[in-house]
Amino acid sequence: MLQKPKSRGRAGSQPEREQDGGRGGGGAEEAPSTSRGAAGAGWQGSRRAEASPKAGPRSQKQLELKVAELVQFLLIKDQKKIPIKRADILKHVVGDYKDIFPDLLKLAAQRLEYVFGYRLGGLEPKSNTYILINTLEPVEEDAEVRGDQGTPTTGLLMIVLGLIFMKGNSIKETEVWDFLRRLGVHPTKKHLIFGDPKKLITEDFVRQRYLEYRRIPHTDPVDYEFQWGPRTNLETSKMKVLKFVAKVHNQDPKDWPAQYCEALAEEEARARPQTGGPAPSS
Repeated sequence: MLQKPKSRGRAGSQPEREQDGGRGGGGAEEAPSTSRGAAGAGWQGSRRAEASPKAGPRSQKQLELKVAELVQFLLIKDQKKIPIKRADILKHVVGDYKDIFPDLLKLAAQRLEYVFGYRLGGLEPKSNTYILINTLEPVEEDAEVRGDQGTPTTGLLMIVLGLIFMKGNSIKETEVWDFLRRLGVHPTKKHLIFGDPKKLITEDFVRQRYLEYRRIPHTDPVDYEFQWGPRTNLETSKMKVLKFVAKVHNQDPKDWPAQYCEALAEEEARARPQTGGPAPSS
C-alpha cells in the first residue's frame, strides 16, 4: 500500500492481478508497495509474508487464496457467535495445507485485525476453539462510518485514507482496487462485511465527505482519483493515519520521513492560534 520507508525497504513479488477492474478499467499503475512482510495479511506488504511458509510447489497465489478463504470462513462462522472449532477449520478450509496451518492462521488473524477490526482469540487455554473480538476504534464517535447493516467499515476507510496519504494525497481508483483485490475486496463482488464495496467507497464515503472522487481529465480509458474529503480533515489527521499505517507495519511513523514531516507540519499548524478573525467590537 505504501511507499517503502527509506530505512527498511524490502522487495516483494507482485501477485497476478485479477481482471475485474474499477470504474476506470484497465491501465492501472502498479499498486504502492509496503515494507512489512510479517504483517501483511492486511496490506500489500503481506504478500511477502504470505509466501514465507515453505510449502513445496505451492505458489504465492495459492497461499493468498487460502488465507482469503480462511478469513471468509471465520467471518461467516462468527455471524452466529458460536465458538469456531479448530477441527472445523482443518476439515472445511485447510485441507491439504495442514502442514502450514499455524502460518495460515497467523496471516488470517492479521488480516482480520487490520482490515476488518477483529482480533482472533482463543476462547479458553488449550480448548482449540476461537472467537472474533471487535477491537477497531472508529474514526469518529457516532455510527456514520458504518454500512447499511451497521457493520463497522472503519478499517476499509482507514486503508483507503492511508493509500491516499502515502501516495502523495491523491491516488487513482484503479490503484486502489488493485490493492484491495489482494485483501479479497472486489469492486464487482458483494462482500460479507462491506456489502457493495464499490458503492461504499465511491458513493457512501463520498456522500459522507470522507473522500473526494473526481474524474481524471484526458484519460483513455477513463480513470478516477481519490483525495481526502473535508470531513476527514476535521475528524482525523495525517499523523493519526500515519500512526495507523505504522501500526499495521509494526514500524515507527518516522520510517516514512517525507510523510512524517508532512504530518508533523500539519500538527504544528493546527496547534498554532488562528489569526485573522473578526476584530473585537468596541
